[in-house]
Amino acid sequence: MLSNLLIALCLMATCVVIHAAGLALSLRRLRRRRVGRRVWPSIWLFIRLAGGIVLLHLTEITVWALFYVTSQAMPDLHSSLYFSAVTYTTTGYGDLVLPRESQLVGAIEALTGILMCGWSTGFFFAVVSRMFAASAPVETTP
Repeated sequence: MLSNLLIALCLMATCVVIHAAGLALSLRRLRRRRVGRRVWPSIWLFIRLAGGIVLLHLTEITVWALFYVTSQAMPDLHSSLYFSAVTYTTTGYGDLVLPRESQLVGAIEALTGILMCGWSTGFFFAVVSRMFAASAPVETTP
């Protein structure tokens, strides 16, 4: 059990590194972009940002899935990816379950998914807030 807990914490740390690197790259790209008042460029930016965030989550889901398939906790890669996605997003259908000795790993994946999704939400909100603040009209007092 202790070894599975250590493995799960290493997988969680891997997800944090992936997420931090991805969001840092996004932030660097956003800083080079000018913010205007036009709607469609802003919408396109949000689409690209959301797509990048989803790609980060899919990468993290794949990391967990690769562990499940290599440790033989799931029968094949398809099942591992499906189980990992359902667990990471805390959907939890229950149609696939981990063996008893790996159940703690699944629980930590769910906690990691909650944290990473929350981090993504905060990042997205910060970007939107800054865009609105940058494009707000400047008020002058008489």
